[in-house]
Amino acid sequence: MPVEVGRPAPEFTLPSHEATPEGKPGKPVSLKDFRGKRNVVLAFYPLDFSPVCSKENSCFVNDLKQFEGLNAQVLGISVDSVWTHAAFAEKLHLKYPLLADFHPKGKVAASYGLYLDDKGITNRATVIVDREGIVRFVQVQEIPQQRENKALLEALRELK
Repeated sequence: MPVEVGRPAPEFTLPSHEATPEGKPGKPVSLKDFRGKRNVVLAFYPLDFSPVCSKENSCFVNDLKQFEGLNAQVLGISVDSVWTHAAFAEKLHLKYPLLADFHPKGKVAASYGLYLDDKGITNRATVIVDREGIVRFVQVQEIPQQRENKALLEALRELK
């Protein structure tokens, strides 16, 4: 069962595709980094380079200015490694962090009730966390169904 609206969001720190000071992927990103500053759109998705995931991440690229205009930080989360995320982000020209819920596999997704243990992947879902760390929106799609940014932008407008 997915995390409940109105509850505190489970805290996490995950390595991202962004470079560390040593120049390798793995810069840590924590949910608490945005506390008191920005709303956070957690875009859980199954796998880099799959057709639907590629399309919807491209849509985030196209709509990123709208998300930023609503004081929101988009974070993509899947079970792929930081290296796979780095190649995926480069190919799609992504300008937001992709977080690797790689080891232990799916631990963060599981804390949000979004890990599909039988498939070994993260569900396709969106969780919006407000500036105070409270879950304000949860939407789960079928794996082959692309998320709609319009609904996410509307939910963010309500938080302003």
